[in-house]
Amino acid sequence: MATIQRRKKFYGWRVVSAAFVVAIFGLGMGFHGPPIYLFAIREARGWSLPLVSTAVTVHFLTGALVAANLPALYRRFGIPWITKVGAMALGLGVFGWAIAEVPWQLYVAALLSGAGWVTMGVAAINSIVSPWFVRARPAALAVAYNGANIGGVIFAPLWVTSIAVLGFPGAAAAIGIVMIATMWVISDAVLSRSPEGMRLSPDGDAPDLPSFSITCPSAKPLPGRALWQDTKFVTLAAGMGLGLFAQIGMIAHLYSLLVPALGARQAGWAMGLSTAMAVVGRTIMGWLMPLGGDRRLFAAGSCAFQILGTIIFICAAGSSIALLLIGVVVFGLAFGNGTWLPPLIAQVEFVEEDVQRVVALIVASSQAGYAFAPVCFGFIRQATANATGAPGDEPIFFAVAALVQGLAVIAFLIGRRRY
Repeated sequence: MATIQRRKKFYGWRVVSAAFVVAIFGLGMGFHGPPIYLFAIREARGWSLPLVSTAVTVHFLTGALVAANLPALYRRFGIPWITKVGAMALGLGVFGWAIAEVPWQLYVAALLSGAGWVTMGVAAINSIVSPWFVRARPAALAVAYNGANIGGVIFAPLWVTSIAVLGFPGAAAAIGIVMIATMWVISDAVLSRSPEGMRLSPDGDAPDLPSFSITCPSAKPLPGRALWQDTKFVTLAAGMGLGLFAQIGMIAHLYSLLVPALGARQAGWAMGLSTAMAVVGRTIMGWLMPLGGDRRLFAAGSCAFQILGTIIFICAAGSSIALLLIGVVVFGLAFGNGTWLPPLIAQVEFVEEDVQRVVALIVASSQAGYAFAPVCFGFIRQATANATGAPGDEPIFFAVAALVQGLAVIAFLIGRRRY
């Protein structure tokens, strides 16, 4: 009973709660926001879909460069300071999206927002939470990463409603100020502490207990370029990158594809439903995943589930509201696993000293790839526009997404090892 009580009070769970809030704002504004920004800018400025999609690409590509260097930035400046600076850059960047009057201003704003959101994104959340947990890391990261999806649940309809009431500039200013203030308080109150500084052991274990590890016994340090020559790393990076390329391409355009059948506000709520389902899917998997389970197999199955969702969207033909909503639910159930499972695979397949570097690099390389997903899928939509029927009926768009997810399944399975 005393052990259970100690773990309930373990400070690491307070860090998880803080990371949850960080993810709400970081992903809500930096990941789930761009599809809404894309639509709002096209409506306000009349700019072409490829032009605005390119700004989304700049946003994600800039974030990839920052994400790759997060471990070094944290070592030099600390997590609290980087989180504060990132929040300010994100807030200013999104406001820049809203007030841009010529394309070059939009791209400058995308540089700021892209650099800022990754300091509250996938690699950042992993760096915040991982030092506090080993055995319970799947559950802890599941809870923390659920903030990303709650961010989608909250921010998709929030952006639509706020833009309708306040206009894009007013909405960006109001939400940005709230975000910056919140990140400042959390950084000082919670993120400034570490297990070593508080003399605590991971998972809330007694300090005198031997350290616990689930790293594969065959794992060995991979310094420098050796990491890029390792099959496990390459297939993990490829699986994550391909899966997220398809996912980001889908999510960047899904809102505008749902609008013809559902209407603007209902489409915003449907996007929120998708991310709500991601919370359900990730939470169930996080708490039920066995400690020695094959995490690559879970990742491959998650990609396969998204393929099923795209098939349902094809069957909906842009007009069946029932099938569109079913597709949103099915796609959403696996939506959050593309960012959550790869760091957990890294925990098992690489020595602890390499895990943070591996996670930063697979996140950065994936983001560098999926940065081009919005514009690539935008060109696909434009090139096939005359070949489709009703607005929103774009089977080639969904078929390409399913094909890329299939390649991700193959990559995860090629790298499988018995743990």
